[in-house]
Amino acid sequence: MSKKLSELIQSIKPLAIEGNDQVDITSIAADSRKVTAGTLFVAVHGVNVDSHKFIDDCIASGAAAIVCQEMPATLVPTVTYVKVADSTTALALIAHEWYGRPSEHLKLVGVTGTNGKTTTATLLYELVTMMGHKAGLLSTVQNIIAGERHPALQTTPDHLSLNQMLAQMVNAGCEYAFMEVSSHACVQQRIVGLHFAGGVFTNLTRDHLDYHKTFENYLHAKQIFFDSLDSDAFALTNADDRNGEVMIQNTRARRRTYAMRTAADYTARILEERLDATSLLIGGKHVEVMFVGRYNAYNLLAVYGTALELGLDKNDTLLKLSMLVPVAGRFETFSSTMGYTAVVDYAHTPDALVNVLQAIREVMRGRGNIITVVGCGGNRDAGKRPIMAREAATASDRLILTSDNPRDEDPDEILRQMEAGLDDKQHSRTLTITDRRQAIRTACQFAHPGDVVLIAGKGHEDYQEIKGVKHHFDDREEVRNIFTAEDASIH
Repeated sequence: MSKKLSELIQSIKPLAIEGNDQVDITSIAADSRKVTAGTLFVAVHGVNVDSHKFIDDCIASGAAAIVCQEMPATLVPTVTYVKVADSTTALALIAHEWYGRPSEHLKLVGVTGTNGKTTTATLLYELVTMMGHKAGLLSTVQNIIAGERHPALQTTPDHLSLNQMLAQMVNAGCEYAFMEVSSHACVQQRIVGLHFAGGVFTNLTRDHLDYHKTFENYLHAKQIFFDSLDSDAFALTNADDRNGEVMIQNTRARRRTYAMRTAADYTARILEERLDATSLLIGGKHVEVMFVGRYNAYNLLAVYGTALELGLDKNDTLLKLSMLVPVAGRFETFSSTMGYTAVVDYAHTPDALVNVLQAIREVMRGRGNIITVVGCGGNRDAGKRPIMAREAATASDRLILTSDNPRDEDPDEILRQMEAGLDDKQHSRTLTITDRRQAIRTACQFAHPGDVVLIAGKGHEDYQEIKGVKHHFDDREEVRNIFTAEDASIH
């Protein structure tokens, strides 16, 4: 494939062009190591590296054109240079153009918020697929293109990968696409140029402050998404969240709301809860769903509202809601022959942890104890560590603090920071076991019939990242091994 440079840069408003803008471009790269003959190299000021310093290397590798914010001191006559105000924005627009503006050929819906993004986006994909439509999914857990599944490396892919996958969806005949929109993606302008049919806001609580520094910056990052929606799109927001209205205050899209406590366009009410199901009154109809917890009721309500905004049939939507199953590692339950239940959940923020524990407590209705296993990741927001421990101890009968992707940090130091959030009474009900496998085994040994063991933080992840190396580790696998050993001991 090749395209004229003039075609690729038509929407980026260059400040200056030096050279021939009719040159043929055979590939796009933002990584100097991927440059070959005929490549258009886009030099960006990255988070860690300024790739402007690799322009000469790219020219030596055969780059036909360079997009940059600062022109090099010496220009090579055979190379075309395009100066722009913001090369990151230019990269997004060029990537969209290169792949044939794929978002314009899809009903693309973005889901953003702190918690519930993966569940909401995945359930939307499952819903429309059940209805017979071809669809694609870009999520934290996996990327799916017309049924073909690929592991996800990051919540929202980079500019080129994102547009490439959307193009693959179009080529596969997909009608819909659902994607998680992370706060990092908003700030790093990965979604610039994409045309969304709609955006969904789940909730906003403390997260990623290691990157955004302040909660206000984090909130603004999420707002960027809704501010970018066109007037023909919809903006569906959680009216029960205190930041729900703030998210859509400047959007040009049509504003829609969902809520369980206040008046809204889409409402629901919990009728009954069990550890394996919930009865909901949604859209005026009684629906039995295979999900647990108020937070999941919100996720399903967001799915319902989005489906109707997309023009899908109400009764068919409600029927399919009752057939949906939880996302891997999101309140995934395992029943032991010893009479207790283990729950594996991705909850890795204070709010998400509280939501899961509250859901378990409401279902248990005072019967049995909750034993929680939780940790905090390294090289991430350290301020939430004592908060996580305190919230877990407050809502649990017994707490085990353990390692959770320490990355480049000392896991014991992370645990000491978590312990700092506990008072004396909470300390007396808490164990600290650095080895996560041993922590899970100990929690299960403590459990009696009727108890629930919550293993929080990693959910679907199948690794532990220690000193830059990913070691295989899957909470769900650990639980199954323990239960298999229990079965063997009985027989």
